Amino acid sequence: MRTHLVLTLLPVVSAVSAFQLPFKLPFFNQPSVQQPLQPTNTRPRIAIIGAGSGRGRPIRERVVHRRACVHHCGHFVRVLTSISSSTGSTVVFPHDNTSLPAIELGASIFVKANKNMWRAVDEFNLTRRDFRDDKGMGIWDGEKLLFTVNLIPPYLASGGWWSWWDNAKALLRYGFQSPRRTQAFVDKMLAQFLHLYSPEAPKWDNITHLSSTLEWTELVSQSTSDYLRSEGVSDKFISELVEASTRVNYGQNADEIHALEGACSLAPTGASAVQGGNFQVFEQFLKRSQANVYLNTTVKSISPTTSNRWVLDSDRGSETYTAVILAAPYHSTKIQVPVDVSSRIPTQPYVHLHVTLLTTTQPSIPPQSFSLPASTKIPAMLLTTFEGARNGGKEPEFNSMSYHGLISEGEWVVKIFSKKRMSNKWLSKMFDGKVGWVLRKEWDAYPVLPPTSSFPEVKLAPGLYYVNSFEPFISTMETETLASRNVVDMLLKDSFESGICGPAGTPLNDTDKEDYVFGWDC
Repeated sequence: MRTHLVLTLLPVVSAVSAFQLPFKLPFFNQPSVQQPLQPTNTRPRIAIIGAGSGRGRPIRERVVHRRACVHHCGHFVRVLTSISSSTGSTVVFPHDNTSLPAIELGASIFVKANKNMWRAVDEFNLTRRDFRDDKGMGIWDGEKLLFTVNLIPPYLASGGWWSWWDNAKALLRYGFQSPRRTQAFVDKMLAQFLHLYSPEAPKWDNITHLSSTLEWTELVSQSTSDYLRSEGVSDKFISELVEASTRVNYGQNADEIHALEGACSLAPTGASAVQGGNFQVFEQFLKRSQANVYLNTTVKSISPTTSNRWVLDSDRGSETYTAVILAAPYHSTKIQVPVDVSSRIPTQPYVHLHVTLLTTTQPSIPPQSFSLPASTKIPAMLLTTFEGARNGGKEPEFNSMSYHGLISEGEWVVKIFSKKRMSNKWLSKMFDGKVGWVLRKEWDAYPVLPPTSSFPEVKLAPGLYYVNSFEPFISTMETETLASRNVVDMLLKDSFESGICGPAGTPLNDTDKEDYVFGWDC
């Protein structure tokens, strides 16, 4: 990162997002006690509203706006949050023992194609760790174990299910063409996605137009099942391996989720995470912005003035701003806005998810827990399909269940995603009574993502921008950074005749380097 500093957006239910400003933010202060907003002079000011630390959305209804004196453009950016943490960490420690490995509750992975996340880890001198698991994977339909393999390539531990075509056992069950065609589908999506980091990265004020630019209109307007079926992928491959991926990554079945997000759920090849927790990336974005963050503060309303400004009313008082960035899902914030603004934000439903973490001295799930023969070996990662329930069978009680490794000699951590709360009785039965520490968390984890042809507007009104308009399109930590970059670029153009990389016509540097990332390299 050159002379530009990073300022972070903190959406509630979207990922913490980051963008760069073409000027410096000279101070950082985080008041720990309630204090009123100090009056400012007439210089332009910007408010950012939102909070949260990852796509997993562990904490809802956080509201932020930020303050940072910006010398170059002579304006203020103010931040307030209703929570007591500036990053909304989703890391927990088994037995509440910080000497044990940290476990992510929410957004767990990113991949090398996620260039903002990848670059941030390098810039901030954080340590990546790869996801590796060699104890197998299986697909459970609620009554039967449909398919298992003994070894999991590293990328499969995080969702690249289509790559199983190179496994002989998978070839026998699914054939060659379905995995190959699915891989081609994902590869094409990724190739288009990478244009978002190029020197010619598209800028958008309308996501429907962006979808057309990236040639994704057909993907968002069809379900994953329908699109892959039209590409010649077999129903068995879709309902088992593809659906296992959409269920573990987004809690939705392949015939419910649009094909673009289905492709995203299949894409995590070579998945990584930050040692000690992904929240550190967003913590660093915030610290390096040198913003003055006001915690434990709720924004109540946003209202326009007659002079094309916006008044934010919070429990610290009211202030007028040149522009406002809403970086939280509007309907979760309960912020009051004018009717002509609220009418432009469609209601966005979310998948309500239960996460259960536990420790066990049981090295693998006993087959009798699933009423299977004693000779059955249950793999360390169990994914699920809804296909049995479609055909009149029993719906799986969970979306996924996976062993996440040893935390001490003879003790493992297990993570379960489910629609409903997993009772102590159920856990005891599943792990043959060998359950130790248990932690439960529930939240509105992912947006419901059916096929669609329309999206919320990015610019709700002059000077009022909506980052979360991107979420019904693609919902990941990485794409929220891209949505944030686009909004800030738009704001800078509208208010300051500038942009992420400076005023229009400013030459871009290092555009021919292989790892060029627009916004980091200007």
